Amino acid sequence: MKGADLRRSFLYLLIGSVAISAVFGIGVVLFGDFGEFEVRVLMTTLTVAVTSILGLACGACIEAGRGRKLPLAGIVLSILAAAALLLIIWNALDDNETFIKSTLTLVTLAVACSHLSLLRLARLDRKFQWSYSVAFGCDWLLAAIILYLMWLEPQGDSDLVFRVMAVLSIVIAAVTVVTPVFHKLSNTERSVDQIDEEITELEERIAKLKDERSRLKNVNDGE
Repeated sequence: MKGADLRRSFLYLLIGSVAISAVFGIGVVLFGDFGEFEVRVLMTTLTVAVTSILGLACGACIEAGRGRKLPLAGIVLSILAAAALLLIIWNALDDNETFIKSTLTLVTLAVACSHLSLLRLARLDRKFQWSYSVAFGCDWLLAAIILYLMWLEPQGDSDLVFRVMAVLSIVIAAVTVVTPVFHKLSNTERSVDQIDEEITELEERIAKLKDERSRLKNVNDGE
C-alpha cells in the first residue's frame, strides 16, 4: 500500500473514531448512564483514535520518502497493539498477565517507532542531525528500561532507574520540541545534495500523480 493510501486510511479511522466518541458521549450525557458498557465503547474509540494518530505519523514518513522499515514496523505494531487492547477492553480473554505484558510491549514499541518516524520527517543539515541520533538512542533506551521493569520486575531500590527514565523523557521532549526549529534553520542553508533529494522526491510524486491520472481517466472512459 502506498504512503498516501496508508495516511488516508488512518485519517478516516481517526475522523470516524472521534465522531463516534462525540456522538456516543452526547448520547450518554443526554439519555443514559455512564456504566461499564459505555466505558468500554469509549475506550474502544480512544484506542482506534490513538492507533490512527500513530499510523498517520508512520504513513507520512513513508509518503515523504524518509524511510520504510521503521514506519512500516510502527504501523504493524500499532495494529497488533490495538487488536490486543480491544481484546482486553472487551474482556475477551481471562486476566492473563503474560498477555497484558505482551500488549503493553507492543504499545511501547509502536509509540517509539511512530515518534521516530515523525521526527524523521524533518530535513536537517549535517550540523543538526545529531538531534535525531540522540532521540533514536533515548527512545530505545527508555523503551528497553520500561520492558525490563515490566517483564523482570526487579526488586530493591529503583530510585536510580526512575531518575534515568525521567532524564531520558526530558531529553526526548526537548529534542522533539527543537527538531522543527532545526528543520526551519536547515531550510535556509540547503546543500546541493538536499536539492537533488528534493528533485528526486518531486519526480516520484509527479510519477504517482500521472499514474493516478491515468487510472482515473480509464475509470471515466469505462463509464
